[in-house]
Amino acid sequence: MALRKHLTEEEPLVSLIMPCFNIAPYVRRCVTSLVEQTYTNWELIAVDDGSTDETGAILDKLAVEDAERAQEAAKKAKKHPHAKRAGRIRVIHTKNGGAPAARNLAMKEATGKYIHFIDGDDWVAPKMLQEEVALAEKYDLQLVVSGFTIETYFENLGEGEDLEAFLQEKPHLSEEKTHSYQVYSSAEAFHKEAYQLFDKNLFYTPWNKLFLTSYIKDHNIHFRPTFWDDFPFVLDYIRDISRVGIIPQAFYHFLRLRSDSETARWRKGMYDKREEEHTWMLGLYEHWNLEDDGASQEMIYRRYIERLIGCIENVANPACTLSPSEKKAEIDAMIKTPQAAMALSVAKPRSPYMKMMLVPLRLKSASLALAEGKVISSVKRNNLKTFASLKAHR
Repeated sequence: MALRKHLTEEEPLVSLIMPCFNIAPYVRRCVTSLVEQTYTNWELIAVDDGSTDETGAILDKLAVEDAERAQEAAKKAKKHPHAKRAGRIRVIHTKNGGAPAARNLAMKEATGKYIHFIDGDDWVAPKMLQEEVALAEKYDLQLVVSGFTIETYFENLGEGEDLEAFLQEKPHLSEEKTHSYQVYSSAEAFHKEAYQLFDKNLFYTPWNKLFLTSYIKDHNIHFRPTFWDDFPFVLDYIRDISRVGIIPQAFYHFLRLRSDSETARWRKGMYDKREEEHTWMLGLYEHWNLEDDGASQEMIYRRYIERLIGCIENVANPACTLSPSEKKAEIDAMIKTPQAAMALSVAKPRSPYMKMMLVPLRLKSASLALAEGKVISSVKRNNLKTFASLKAHR
């Protein structure tokens, strides 16, 4: 489908929501990528979430700069009747409450027909909003999903180091997550193929999507005060919608540095969180009357078993405070549950790497699983390039 190349100021406003906490080296690049959008009828609500660096001051300056550009454009309005609007960037300074609270605060202030979430240390391609809004408007969609690229860098940005030079020169892995173009004609058609979008990691984050503001507010959908808050928000939103469109282009660039990727600490409660997520997935597909759909169930249980491996690695991490015997006992309890047995029988691993990872689980050997977890943890902490590549091709 040929999308319109240009949209005018009379067309729908998009509220961009960006929580920000101590991202001073990155936030200008992110906001610049929004200012350079070919679709200009947007507002940015940036929440400075109690930053202790220069993030808040940079946001304030960026807001002033955008207002000055708008004033300059207004002087040329006769030649450029669709000049950019004044006051597009609003900055809210608040005490630190975490990204979920920051996003919820911004959603209350949103005035646009659509909402698009952005993380302040990422950036987006110039035509993202143009393409997403055009598709949403053409088919009266409740959700537009586009692709994204994970940019994994194997080093950290040094203090005072130039970000642009770092991004261009440092070794990294670019991993695209995309799906072919699609506009679903019914809720049933969307539900039947949703497993493919989960499989391609397109349904776990809020920032590669254009949401309908009225649907969010009418159904009181909000971010929950928990770690990994993105996933439940998306699940709540997609539960009962029917008009969904997919754009194949990877517009969004998610930046992952070494400090973000390595696990230097044990995350307490990770296994319980993964079990809760699994319950949500089963509940969603039961709600969709697809609990007997083979392809969907295979995705759900493959997802479960892959994350169970992650939970084992989490326990095996040297930062875990459990004793060796406690670690073994916890892993033993993880791998001998009915849901683990179901996953091993239903899931179809897609790589030799994952098939090998499942051997200790099939043998129900906590000792082997713990040893395997230690190897994974060591690779994750000491050779991020190898770990990222294995994870991308699991």
